[in-house]
Amino acid sequence: MIQFIKLWQVLIVCFAIISTNVLADMNPEIAALQDQWADINYQMQGDAQEDAFAELADLADSVTSRYPDDPEAWIWSGIIKSTYAGAKGGLGALSLAKASKRDLEKALELNPEAMNGSAYTSLGTLYYSVPGWPIGFGDSDQAEELLSRALEIAPDDIDANYFFAEFLYSKKAYESARTHYLIAQKAAPRPGREVADQGRQAEIVTALARLEGNK
Repeated sequence: MIQFIKLWQVLIVCFAIISTNVLADMNPEIAALQDQWADINYQMQGDAQEDAFAELADLADSVTSRYPDDPEAWIWSGIIKSTYAGAKGGLGALSLAKASKRDLEKALELNPEAMNGSAYTSLGTLYYSVPGWPIGFGDSDQAEELLSRALEIAPDDIDANYFFAEFLYSKKAYESARTHYLIAQKAAPRPGREVADQGRQAEIVTALARLEGNK
């Protein structure tokens, strides 16, 4: 149980800031999910954060029901549920992880390249963050395949590189991880996502310092 909770503590960091670069083209209701997610993730803690994520997950379900053919709606629903799982922790997180997985798979059916392949990135992170059988659906090989496909779509993307680097670090492939952290660090700023970029860059700095400790 302790190991399971720690994995979800990692997951809540990993899902810190996946977002689209083309905010102007996003459905306003989906953009509202993105904005509320950021507020909850960065400005709330503890029980208040968990309760807010629960409400936002319900709202995400209503948005996907209204826009079932919009992959961005399903991506954000998946991200919200996975982050909610991280805030919740424990065995209760697993059902949320499975719901997130279903949403992200739906997004891939609709458009695998939406939001720079974020569904691949998010789903890949789920696969290496959750426990494997018989507790969960975790699968390292599947994670690597999904994360690699995200990089094929957006080789310079900050999130695709960061999450792939995190996966590589978990496999102790430190030099390869460093390469992708550095690519992520050099990624162009995303208009309208200044808080997100600041948070991601701070995580990259922390990750690079962590790598120094593994020399």
